[in-house]
Amino acid sequence: MTTDAPASTSEPHPRGAVRRDARPDVRPDPVPVVVLVSGSGTLLQALIDAAAEPAYGVRIAAVGADRDCVGLERAAAAGVETFVVAPREYADRTAWDLALAERVAGAAPRFVVTAGFMRILGPATLGLVPVVNTHPALLPSFPGAHGVRDALAYGVKVTGTTCHVVDAGVDTGPIIEQRVVAVEDDDTEESLHERIKVQERELLVDVVHRLAREGFAVDGRRVRIGKR
Repeated sequence: MTTDAPASTSEPHPRGAVRRDARPDVRPDPVPVVVLVSGSGTLLQALIDAAAEPAYGVRIAAVGADRDCVGLERAAAAGVETFVVAPREYADRTAWDLALAERVAGAAPRFVVTAGFMRILGPATLGLVPVVNTHPALLPSFPGAHGVRDALAYGVKVTGTTCHVVDAGVDTGPIIEQRVVAVEDDDTEESLHERIKVQERELLVDVVHRLAREGFAVDGRRVRIGKR
């Protein structure tokens, strides 16, 4: 039986041969980021684990802290450079902010991630590169250090986690993405926070990957991913 399809004129390629039109699987260099921590570093660990995969496209260039903490131990165990800029070692907040900015700039990050970093950043650090943070509530509701407790006390039926760009305020920066967590009738602050943390880690890992690979731009209150 014959067909109208033309016969191939190319020679079959021996096993292991490289076609002339083959292109190598080249990935762009991973995007450097600096992560700032103050505590146990569970969010940091999620990023470390994700960054271990080449396809993730992110390199944690350094991890900084405002104190000695478990987060620094996690970074050191992963072979990541660490530094501490403790506020008590500086005359005032301005001097501390300048010192922190200098250490962050030395790692040449594309952007900074604050992962449980319990300090308000000043203009020197915020002026370097964009800073990304997560918060355990659906901003603009329940900002500040007690977002989970405040949401539970208010009686909301849903709360969640927010990833946002940091500005000079407290959890007031433009929102990148949010995920919702239902509040159960028998929730305590601890039980609710544990479920939020699961979503918070996944959200941060996903957003950092997208920001690094696709780029982003801040336009007023809007963050547009895929815009450089």
